[in-house]
Amino acid sequence: MTKQMFKTLGLMTGTAAIALAPASAMAAPLSEAQATALLAKMNQLEQEVADLKRELGNLQQSQQASRQAASSAIADTNAKIAATDAKIEQQKPVKVAFKGAPEIKGEDGWSFKPRGRMLYDFGTVSAPDSINDAGLGFANEARRIRLGASGSIPGGFGYKLEADFADNTVDLTDAFLTYEDGGLTITAGQHNNFQGLEELSSSNDTSFIERAGYTDAFGFERRVGLSAQYGAGILLLQGGVFTDNITDLGDDVNDSIGFDLRAVAMPEFGETQTHFGASYHYRDLGDAITAQRYRQRPAVHFTDTRFLNTGNIDNAQSETSIGLEAAVISGRFHAVAETHWLTLNRNANFADPTFFGGSVEAGLFLTDDTRGYKQGVFKGVKVSNPIGQGGMGAWQVNVRYDRLDLTDSGFAGGTQDAYQASLIWTPVDYVRFMLSYAKLDYRDAAILAAGSSDYSVDSLAGRFQISF
Repeated sequence: MTKQMFKTLGLMTGTAAIALAPASAMAAPLSEAQATALLAKMNQLEQEVADLKRELGNLQQSQQASRQAASSAIADTNAKIAATDAKIEQQKPVKVAFKGAPEIKGEDGWSFKPRGRMLYDFGTVSAPDSINDAGLGFANEARRIRLGASGSIPGGFGYKLEADFADNTVDLTDAFLTYEDGGLTITAGQHNNFQGLEELSSSNDTSFIERAGYTDAFGFERRVGLSAQYGAGILLLQGGVFTDNITDLGDDVNDSIGFDLRAVAMPEFGETQTHFGASYHYRDLGDAITAQRYRQRPAVHFTDTRFLNTGNIDNAQSETSIGLEAAVISGRFHAVAETHWLTLNRNANFADPTFFGGSVEAGLFLTDDTRGYKQGVFKGVKVSNPIGQGGMGAWQVNVRYDRLDLTDSGFAGGTQDAYQASLIWTPVDYVRFMLSYAKLDYRDAAILAAGSSDYSVDSLAGRFQISF
């Protein structure tokens, strides 16, 4: 209350006291001065009551204004909260999944996933004692150390960039941009050029330490180019135009250009997945390349010794090759067969040698697992009972016969018949341990053993790897 209000209450109290005084006291006549004073007091009281009513009215108006301001502020706050909720509702949520590494996805079409792999090999190559070669015996290497990223971009675009750091060098493996529209995929940049089933399947998912001999001997590798892939149901068509590997671009001796075609049929019969494919390849070696060489290691990469070697073949102009492939996956069992013929086209007056490579493979899981497959290539196994969850991981055994013939038209690069077996343990997804053995029979080998070019070599190798 205000000071005026306290004063008014005091006057009212005094008036009440006068009213409550004994009648006998009031009966006494008032003098004129007393009457005048009493009237002044009453007028003052009346004025103060009026002032009090006015102040109460002002206070009520102030309180009403405060309530209105508070209501307005609350309404504004609620409106801001609603607007914020609307913005949050409109924003696309970000999802994070784990596929060996975090994969970040937004509903607007953006995604990002780091990629990488570490493959460490060790083992030994045993040949006849009469061969004195520093590349034989025990060796080990970081076969692949790759890091990169891949993802999608709004509008149907995607990307992948990956580099290999093995051998203390940095080499770009994949570096490309893609565009997808329904079953059509267009790829521009450094990528695989449709050589065959095993070559297109990731090295993370192969059944042996190294791919079949012809893939390396015939120079299968990623190249810079523009390609298209179209998938419709069980059919897959691939084709592209390619030049050299990205590490060779700008080199005066590398100006090749070629094109590759591949067609695949992937029918399923119940729970059995089948695969049938064929490919055609043509490559103009360019003006600078006048000689070509074909050679191969003994089923491992950690040695530079090549028992098969054609040496330089002069007057080379272009390469033409044809590949056939077939596979079946049925439960724990899988089988694969591939062949490839490569013809080196030389000047008109010189013979054109044709070399051959092929392999037949079969594998069986000892656990309740199966080999992965998608869009014309093999994929990694998804472990059904991994270590750490009461299981023993996935165990797989494989056998393979691998033939490579680099002898034709007077060029004796040698012939290799490799009999191979492997054991693979995948304790959890993205981690593998491999043990691989190969017995290689050579005829017309490039390296003589006690004057003979016909002999056998053994190789034993192990690998541990992690990929993401």
